[in-house]
Amino acid sequence: MAKRDYYDVLGVNKDATPDQIKSAYRKLAVKYHPDKNKGDKASEDKFKEASEAYHVLSNNERKQNYDNFGHAAFENGGGGRGGFSNFDFSNHFSDIFEDFFGEGFGGGRRSRKSNNRGSDLRYDLSINLEEAYFGKKQDIKFSSSEKCETCKGSGSKPGHNVGSCSMCGGHGQVRSSQGFFTVQQTCPQCSGSGEEITNPCSSCGGQGKKQSSKRLSVTIPKGVDDGTRIRLSGKGEAGTRGGGNGDLYLFINVYSHELFKRSDENLFFECPISIADAALGTSIEIPTIDGGKAKIKIPAGTQSGKQFRLRGKGMPYMRGSGMGDLYIQVNTEVPISLNREQKELLEKFREIENDKSNPSIKKFFQKAKSFWKS
Repeated sequence: MAKRDYYDVLGVNKDATPDQIKSAYRKLAVKYHPDKNKGDKASEDKFKEASEAYHVLSNNERKQNYDNFGHAAFENGGGGRGGFSNFDFSNHFSDIFEDFFGEGFGGGRRSRKSNNRGSDLRYDLSINLEEAYFGKKQDIKFSSSEKCETCKGSGSKPGHNVGSCSMCGGHGQVRSSQGFFTVQQTCPQCSGSGEEITNPCSSCGGQGKKQSSKRLSVTIPKGVDDGTRIRLSGKGEAGTRGGGNGDLYLFINVYSHELFKRSDENLFFECPISIADAALGTSIEIPTIDGGKAKIKIPAGTQSGKQFRLRGKGMPYMRGSGMGDLYIQVNTEVPISLNREQKELLEKFREIENDKSNPSIKKFFQKAKSFWKS
């Protein structure tokens, strides 16, 4: 069953403010909370659906990704090809229960610093099949935030300490009454950190990080396949107020090759041969992905579509040792235009062949005649 649109789930418009999104979720959470609807599977599903929608729409980066790519932004690393995008692989929506209903929901309260972790980043990198075979090192350039050198990531002017949040008293959460519920939610002023910057750093404006252009040398291992994802720990967006960096994810796109087709670690190559070579047999040289050549013997009477296997001439295994195989499929090419001498020779060959009555052809027509009689 397809997922419902997150805006429809919460009953808000696409241009709804953060307060409107929060208010809409709070009403649904109170209405469908499992403690209020014990044993009601439908209410439990609606509660989970609303929580998931709020998790995405309550965060500016996740909301932007959802607005751009829909549900695909959070499936299989989503975000679309052909560019650079940021998204969060590691955070889940269990902390939403904690925001609204206290520490008893969602598995307990998490460290405040984890809420300040930087976002993960995605970089799409395209390579050809030869580069996937040999592996390569490549420099990539992208824009990302990094820790402010002036305040060392604290957000406060050097020489000034971070104070406790005046709204929550340093707890990171505030409580309010909702009928017979006491709702506990993340403090809107400090975003759950429990801290308040009274003297912001003049260099970063109190953010603790600054946007910059980065250059990074990355190693693409041998044997990568199209769709391979490589994680570079700590190379993503800088965290805030002491939070750790996010990760950088490389998504590999391998271009299709003009000669070889790939299936896992095996390669496939189609080679045309003439009728005479198929009938009489021959030897042919074929290219290999490493830039070399391989010689194979075509036995007399080889039928079109026959495959020959060269062990160890495919792609290297990305994890572990060993190589895949190369499969060569020979396809008999029938000439389109013939000169008079060729026609005369083929006519003579056909007469001789008919006299000998090719066993396969004779068997086929015997079956056909039996079919027509029946």
